[in-house]
Amino acid sequence: MAVPVLLFLLGFILLIKGGDWFVDGAVAIAHRFKLPELLIGATIVSIGTTLPEVMVSTNAAALGNSGISYGNAIGSIICNTSLIAAVTIAIKPSKVNKSALTLPVFSFFAVAILYSLFAYVNRGFSRWNGILFLALFVAYMLVTYYQVKKHPEYAEDDEENKESKYTKTWQQILLLVIGAAAIAVGARLLVNNGTLIAKALGVPDSVIGLTMVALGTSLPELITAITSLIKGHSSLSVGNIVGANIFNIVLVSGMSITISPFALPSEKMISGINSSLMIDIPVMFAVMMIMCLPAVIRGKLERWQGITLLVIYTAFTVYQFVS
Repeated sequence: MAVPVLLFLLGFILLIKGGDWFVDGAVAIAHRFKLPELLIGATIVSIGTTLPEVMVSTNAAALGNSGISYGNAIGSIICNTSLIAAVTIAIKPSKVNKSALTLPVFSFFAVAILYSLFAYVNRGFSRWNGILFLALFVAYMLVTYYQVKKHPEYAEDDEENKESKYTKTWQQILLLVIGAAAIAVGARLLVNNGTLIAKALGVPDSVIGLTMVALGTSLPELITAITSLIKGHSSLSVGNIVGANIFNIVLVSGMSITISPFALPSEKMISGINSSLMIDIPVMFAVMMIMCLPAVIRGKLERWQGITLLVIYTAFTVYQFVS
């Protein structure tokens, strides 16, 4: 048991550093081509911080472990929102750009509703569902690009990314390659050893995916949030998290479903109904509404939102392990 735990932790570390290196390289290259800051944050950085989820879910799908693949996507959204964003909001509430946030928030709820319809109606996902999500990923990237080009005022001034210590092209490409490799290895260690730990403890794979794996793959978002908070840019991390949540559905789920279509995990049931339909998906919508709706309507984040989200995350995690 000790070896799987150590390898599981090593997977966490590789995911953290790999995501960090990948983002550094991607941002440096993007600035070389003078792309707007908001475009970088909403696309490249969000993709970079979502790469651990992509690698973990696709690895799990390829290995036929739909429980981790399914639980990781939803669990990461819940973790991103009710833990990572919540900590940022609770410690330092801030104003947000309502106009810039409207498109990502609308896009999230649109794809989340579509995802939920497939889950509730079909009790699973077919390959064409996955292909549709990947097409929506491409569409979102294009719409975001034209939105920023049309409204350059949305591009917030993030001094942290103005200068990069990696000024040479070969350094930037090397960071991308090493980061991607570290993420791939870390994801494989996380999935394989997370599955072994789950079986040893008698915990369903979907619960491990919703909690431990989701937290581990959300660490890049956590690092981004903490860094933004320290530098006084707490609203930036919220935009990154909304973008990452969109990618968790259209990119993470899209790729894993396309590789290996699956039915909803059936390890946990409530009155004969899959617990994911009763608990996980409603919690996902609830935490996103608590975080996003006041921000879009009033243009600011308040401490009560962060505290409420943290309480929900604590209750959700406890329920997963004791139910």
